[in-house]
Amino acid sequence: MAAQEQEYVDIYIMGKKYTVPSSLTIMKAFEYAGYTLVRGCGCRAGFCGACGTVYRIAGDYKLQVGLACQTKVEHDMYLAQIPFFPYHEFSYDMEELEGNEEDILKVFPEVMRCIGCNSCTKVCPQDLNVLRFVSHVIRGEIDKAADESFDCLMCGLCASRCPAHIVQYQVGLMARRIYAKYHAPKSKHLAERAEEIKNGELDRYLDELVNASTDELKTYYNQRDIE
Repeated sequence: MAAQEQEYVDIYIMGKKYTVPSSLTIMKAFEYAGYTLVRGCGCRAGFCGACGTVYRIAGDYKLQVGLACQTKVEHDMYLAQIPFFPYHEFSYDMEELEGNEEDILKVFPEVMRCIGCNSCTKVCPQDLNVLRFVSHVIRGEIDKAADESFDCLMCGLCASRCPAHIVQYQVGLMARRIYAKYHAPKSKHLAERAEEIKNGELDRYLDELVNASTDELKTYYNQRDIE
């Protein structure tokens, strides 16, 4: 039986038309069209969030967003890549925080404007329940907010859809930082290892790695303990 014929679609990159296989992701379509991606390409597997992309389909007024490494091309897709989803500048000193939701609300007061539309959850490429962890922050449930947002890859797509202009991914990050510093049980073995490093007890092992040959490094890697 003859191989199935490859289908092609027309896409527009920065206003220029290209014909590419319909099976490609946006990122691969860029490369198929001759572009060399040196920024905004990251892991290429949906884990780093670096490839946030804006596009429209001809005849549809709606502006769409997605990760270029995950989203497949469509016919008459108009593409434009952006470096990041902007948000207001902010800063906070972890040593000066009290470890509660008020810390987050002082930095991100727009959280209280959440209307529960769930647009943030619907656009999340990791299928996180973004609205839920924002709601946990509002209720002061820092531990739950930290857990619910744990797999966030900081791509910013949630903020691009939010009518209240909440930067959910940064809110989740702050919740995780507060939980780690003020709420999570302290790790005894981590403290012990940090003390060993501080006292130079591991310097010998580091010197061995620095001076090891390529074959020795491969052996170390293949024989490492995997928990």
